[in-house]
Amino acid sequence: MGLKGLLGIDRIVGNNVLLTIDPASSLEYVLFGKGIGFAFKGLEHIDAEDPRIEKRYRLDDKDQARQYHTLLEELDPAVIQISEQIIDDVQKRRGSPVDPKVYFALPSHIQFAVYRLRNGMDITNPFLYETKMCYPQDYDIATRAAEMISNRFDVVIPEDEIGFLTFHIHSASGAVSAGQLVRLTEVMHAIVERIESWRGHPVSRESGDYVRLITHLRYALERIIQHKVVDNPFVKELWDQFPEELKLARQVAQMIHDGLGVEVPQDEIGYLMMHLYRLNRTIDMGAQS
Repeated sequence: MGLKGLLGIDRIVGNNVLLTIDPASSLEYVLFGKGIGFAFKGLEHIDAEDPRIEKRYRLDDKDQARQYHTLLEELDPAVIQISEQIIDDVQKRRGSPVDPKVYFALPSHIQFAVYRLRNGMDITNPFLYETKMCYPQDYDIATRAAEMISNRFDVVIPEDEIGFLTFHIHSASGAVSAGQLVRLTEVMHAIVERIESWRGHPVSRESGDYVRLITHLRYALERIIQHKVVDNPFVKELWDQFPEELKLARQVAQMIHDGLGVEVPQDEIGYLMMHLYRLNRTIDMGAQS
């Protein structure tokens, strides 16, 4: 049964967000919609079926509600405002709605980043190169977001912080959270180092080999953490043909398991083995030429 009746408006969080209470169940709902906060200023209720409501987020338990209230108390209204502007920009550029959780995660991240920058604290991102390589469109949006934050709060946003903003921009799609992206990129970085150690050669960050490797790892890791299955009809035929690549692919699978807490399907191990063979062969041909 869907949510019906009048909801009490507890707080206008921003132009696009309302915190409400359902008097029938005493549960709290965060409502999202373009201009919905602005439209209901000074009002006490909103119809649960109002067409301006684009998404609802229910705070299921007291701990969750308390955490959200604490977040609201700590956030600078100016941070909420700039976050909404950035989220609007994300939706316009992508042409699709965002996951409601970005309305919580993004302002929290921005407020802490501004605090660190104003207090002279360094922001270091060891995974910046991989982030720019894997998420170029999101990095471009994050660069624009950094300009907006810089202009509003009079701080210089370093490139490392743009990389972290990219995680939040990408996670706005709802497929993978920003926290998962950080862990995913960390694992990816470690995998590349392991492959380079195995080969005894660094892989040039400017090469097509590196682009192909990183692209494969990015989509493979996202599939794995989302438990999406891909079929590799050649996997069993190739086990015996590439024993060294298979051995390394299984080591990489263990790294993924240890770093992300997920099992890697055999078909994914097979595809990774094929990429390692191609990378190995390309490097060998380059060394001979």
